[in-house]
Order: sequence, then C-alpha cells, then structure tokens
Amino acid sequence: MRHRPRAVLLDFGGVVFETSKRPGGRHELARLYRRLLTDAGFDLEHERLVASVEAGLAALKLWKNASSRMREPRELTHREVITDFMVSDLPEGPRELLATHARELVRAQNRLISDHHLRPGIREFLTRCQELQIPLGIVSNAHSGASHRDILAEHDLADAFGVQIYSDEVGIRKPHPDMLILAADALGADVHDCWYVGDTQDRDVVAARRSGIGAAIVTRCHHTDTPPFAVHDRADAVLDTPEELCVLLDRASDTTTGATGSRRAPARSGAALLIDHGGVISLAEPDPDARAAFLGILADLIGPGVGTHSPTEVAEQILRQAIDGNRRRKAEQNGHEEIDPVTFWARFGGAEQSARTVALLRSEATALMAAWGSAKSRRRMRQGVDDLLRWCTTHHHRVVVVSNTVSGDSVREQLAAHGLDEFVTAVVASDEFGTRKPDPGIIRAALAIADADPARTWFLGDTPDNDAAGAAACGIAHRILVRGGSTDDPDLQHALDEGVATAIVTEPGDLLDLIDPHL
Repeated sequence: MRHRPRAVLLDFGGVVFETSKRPGGRHELARLYRRLLTDAGFDLEHERLVASVEAGLAALKLWKNASSRMREPRELTHREVITDFMVSDLPEGPRELLATHARELVRAQNRLISDHHLRPGIREFLTRCQELQIPLGIVSNAHSGASHRDILAEHDLADAFGVQIYSDEVGIRKPHPDMLILAADALGADVHDCWYVGDTQDRDVVAARRSGIGAAIVTRCHHTDTPPFAVHDRADAVLDTPEELCVLLDRASDTTTGATGSRRAPARSGAALLIDHGGVISLAEPDPDARAAFLGILADLIGPGVGTHSPTEVAEQILRQAIDGNRRRKAEQNGHEEIDPVTFWARFGGAEQSARTVALLRSEATALMAAWGSAKSRRRMRQGVDDLLRWCTTHHHRVVVVSNTVSGDSVREQLAAHGLDEFVTAVVASDEFGTRKPDPGIIRAALAIADADPARTWFLGDTPDNDAAGAAACGIAHRILVRGGSTDDPDLQHALDEGVATAIVTEPGDLLDLIDPHL
C-alpha cells in the first residue's frame, strides 16, 4: 500500500457500521409476521412464528457460511429468504402470503434484529478521502440493500458514496469478485488501483484477491478472527478499528499502481376471485410527463461524460433498448421465467454503453425498475371494478391480484391510488415470484393465499394464453375474459369456443351477474 488509491471500497457491516443484537428483536419480527397473517385470515401462534424466525436465522447463517466457500455465489431473492428460510416450515397458504410481502419483510428484518452503530474513525476517514478527491463506494452482502441505504441516510452518509453495490440488488454475493469489479467500474477506476476494506477473511479478503484489487484491508470485528473454515488468502493490513485507516492513507504516496397498513380479512369460504391487473382492473394510458421525469432520473444517474450524446439522449437509448430486448426475450423464450431488473437495465439497456454506465445501471437496477413501473403509464380504473371487489369482500370471497409486471410495488401503489387495496388480500407479481402467467406455479400460489377451492374460484383476465389457459392448468372452474384489454374480440371468442375460457364479459363489473345471478 505504498500508493494512494484511485478509489476506496468499503464493506457496510463490520467496517462502516458495527451491529449488535436487539433485545426482543426476533419477537418483534414474529409479531410483524403475525399481524400480516392475521389480517389475511390466518391464525398462527406467536410462539410458532418465533421458532420459525429462530430456525430461519440459524439456517441463513449456515447458508451464508457455505456460500462464502463458492467461487461465484449468487444471492438469494427476497422471496427465497422468506419461503426457503424464514418461514419454510409454515403451511403453504401463510407461507405464500408472507412471500407477497417479501421485500418489505426482509427490509424490516435487518432493522428489527440488529442495531447499527457507526464505527469509530469512519467519519474522519470518509472526510479525508473527500478532501483528497478519492471516490468512495459501498460493497456489501445484504439481503436488503434498501435497509442499508436507509441506515446510511439516517446518519447523513448517503451522499458520501458514489456507488452502493448490494448483493440482493445485483444478484451475486462476495466472495464473487464481480462485486468489487462492478463498484470500481462505476467509480471510473481500475480495480487494481483501488483499496477494499472489509472485516471477514472468507468473504472480503477472498473477494479482494479474486478481483485483483490493489490492496485488501481488514478492520477487526465480530467474525474477523473466527472464519467458518480455513482461508488461505491474507489481507495486506489488519487494523483493530477503522481509526487507523487515515494513517494508512496519509502514509501512501500520491501516485497509483497503474493508470403496510393493517386491515381485516374476510372469513374463509373456499371461494375466491383471482384477477389480473393490467387490462382488467385498470387500463394504461400514455403519461408523457411521468416518462420525461423518469428519463430525468436515468440521465442524472448516467451523468456527464457520454461522448457526443447528452445524458438525456443516452437515457432514451437505454430505455428503448431495454424495452425492445425484453420484447424479443418474451417472443423467443420457451419457458415462463420473468425478467429480472439487472437483465432489463444492464444487459438489454446497457448493451451499447460503457462499463461504467453498465455498472451504474446494474447497481441501481432495482430502484430503476420500481420507478419505471410507476412512470411507464397512467392507470384508469375500469368500470365496475370497485363494486366487484367490494361485493367479494362482503361475501367472503378473497381477492388475489395475479399480475405479469415489471414491478409488483407499482401495482400495489396503483391499487392504493384507486382505493382498492382494502379489498385485496395480496398481490402475486411475476417480478417477485420469478415466473409469469401462464406458469401454473404463480397461479397456485394465489390459490394457496386465498385458501380457495379451484372449483369455487373465478379467474378474471384479458388474455386467453396467459390468464384463461393458466387458470385451466390449475383446475379453476370459472375462467372469464373481459373485453377492452389486450386481446381483440375474435381471439376472445375463439378461446370461448375452444373451452379455454368459460365466459366473456364487457366490463369487469359484469362478472357480478355471473357470480350472483340474483343481482
């Protein structure tokens, strides 16, 4: 470390912050689970949920230790954290209900289980780097990067970092070397000219060595001296606290080595309404202002230095290529796997962009997808939807929205904006579930949440292939298609003639005439 770095990358936990267990935190997390389950009509004892939380956290620790032995480990999705670890032993209905809240639950988990304390010397080190114009980045294994961003913002540190790379947002985790390479690319620095500061040997030091980073530094914390298995790689320096980082930096020469709200749920009846969102609950209309605002966000992320094109022009190109690439993927794919934000923005959108731009797109892909989901169109509620959902709630028919979408969060926002969220038990969104309709798995999950008998279930959609065929594959008896959505009338009639659909209605509210002829 004779040379001053061109950029410094820091781990979050163990370097910037030290964590301590919150007394009663696991009980608080179990109470959060129980409130969501109770709202949806599931009755599980607090003690069982606490036991599930305890087992899930123990299993996650084992998984993390095992994955740190892998060459290029992937990160768990939010859904996997909940369904495969935290509540894997719960019945299918409660498990799938909690899975629809996976993102918010994992985000809350980090804060409920642990307190975060800023480590001594960190503010001084960040200030010193800023004085020397050395860009900073965060590189952290995190089941919820959003919660880490929240914590940094609460300590007025968010603006100190030019990039934040979190494993849940980029889909890989340390010791995968690309975690560090991505951060260096986003900061416009060669990874060989960077320092990386971590606290673990098996994840941080190994990732540093695999990436070819200029210097690997360790600040001792809980797990530094007790790795889960023997580690061959060694750090260039091991410090007791981050306070010594400024000393290292000042000793280095000025050269480089190279150039939810609660609501009551209906009683169980075995009957349910599964309903599509786009084209059924609401119709999309162009929203030029929202689109322009989104392009502004994308342009600000890209920043200057994009050749002869302005950031806005590059943003337009990225958005167009992302949309076109996803359209081609859907036309070509054999299965029903949903696109992930990194593929949409970094692979398709960033196809002709620099490594720096691709790294920025990848690091912010989750936030970009949520913003684009809200900005891509303005939503107009269709006639009779509110009456239909209100009737279902009154007559104990659970309502579950099953949507192919780029952002489940934007669907929930739109339902709330229309005043419909109080009638909806859950939203099962393809971007969160991982597959799209007509894959039976996503529809079976909705049936499980509704605790529904397929013979007494109504599925209201607007596409024969995705909605009616998917519902038929799950044995749903009443498969209704609505006019005015994404399918022309002749194709709707063909689906009815072939028995794929069982009825056609003009407006969503007309379904009431089929459910209850006495109306």
